[in-house]
Amino acid sequence: MALIVQKFGGTSVGNAERIRDVAEHVGRTREAGNDVVVVVSAMGKFTDDLIRMADEVSPTRPPRELDMLLTAGERISMALVCMALSARGVESASFTGSQAGIITDTDHTRAKILEIRPDRIREAIDAGLVPVVAGFQGVSTEKDITTLGRGGSDVTAVALAAALKADVCEIYTDVKGVYSADPRVVPKARQLAVVSFDEMMEMAATGSRVLMLRSVEFARRHGVPLHVRSSFTWEPGTWIVEEDPTMEQAVVLAITDDASEAKITVGGVPDRPGVAAQLFRELADRGINVDMIVQNTGTNGLTDISFTVAMTDLDVAREACDEVKVEIGAAMVTTDDNIGRVSVVGAGMKSSPGVTALMFETLFENGINIEMISTSSIRISCVLRADRVADAVRHLHTAFGLDAASS
Repeated sequence: MALIVQKFGGTSVGNAERIRDVAEHVGRTREAGNDVVVVVSAMGKFTDDLIRMADEVSPTRPPRELDMLLTAGERISMALVCMALSARGVESASFTGSQAGIITDTDHTRAKILEIRPDRIREAIDAGLVPVVAGFQGVSTEKDITTLGRGGSDVTAVALAAALKADVCEIYTDVKGVYSADPRVVPKARQLAVVSFDEMMEMAATGSRVLMLRSVEFARRHGVPLHVRSSFTWEPGTWIVEEDPTMEQAVVLAITDDASEAKITVGGVPDRPGVAAQLFRELADRGINVDMIVQNTGTNGLTDISFTVAMTDLDVAREACDEVKVEIGAAMVTTDDNIGRVSVVGAGMKSSPGVTALMFETLFENGINIEMISTSSIRISCVLRADRVADAVRHLHTAFGLDAASS
């Protein structure tokens, strides 16, 4: 008998028919002799509807009250799933994040899990019930309701799987698994059977929209195998597991793209020690996460520093840079929200020379200019003009031999 955590995303519980299908699948999993814990997201676009309603009511959205509002979506889903399970003859019990023992910090709208106290979930399992847990939420150390940010239900599922020592955490969504590129951009993208944690973390960080990065980090840290599957076909999908050192890795596994960032350049910066530290400390103190950074070689005692931030943080980041500009004696601050990032990811890159050269040659041959470059041992990322990102992904996917064979 295995213990399986099954997480169902918004499209998987988007209407009554889909919820009945979920209940049917959970029932079949139980009948196969497994214990099951279910984690659910809000139905369809319900969270977006709640945010829109909040905007209509007030120009301000107090974070504490916004969290209280948004958690309603998952609570609706968990109750409906329990009702559907009852109709199928499966006994279950619903739990909010706080009832499930998910303890978070006090950072409303993007809280981080500090501790899991799953006693009530274990008791429900021991009593022969299927616990159905509302994803995306917890309770803070100050006993306030909190949310975990976009995609937070994935984190809920993985955290519970780790705390319960589950055999696997299944993530059900509207795609069949993880692909070698976004199939909407590259029609010849291939479904991947197995991806290592490290590769999946790089893919999630650079634009793959299947799993939230924090959930993959949590799974890797606690050794929780993930299985990404479709709730529309129920067929086997993609496994995310520890890298097998005995098997040869693909040089390049996937090409990812991301258009959710903007570039900021602080120009005419005095080229002296401590200036960059002052700039990035100001950004950190405002909760701004900086991604790619490029500092030009200093000339005449001056240099330029360019970096990327999430588009949603652009206004706050620009404000911080404008303030620091005066303090450090920089000449100007400029922003650019017309960029995109393309990344090549693969564990085999660690031992395979020539990947960088092929990437740059492919972009050059297709007239695509590179503006910024960032690398890790298994990833190369380039910032390009936004309107060339899709072309770049398709050309790189072909150049690295990732296109699926024509049927």
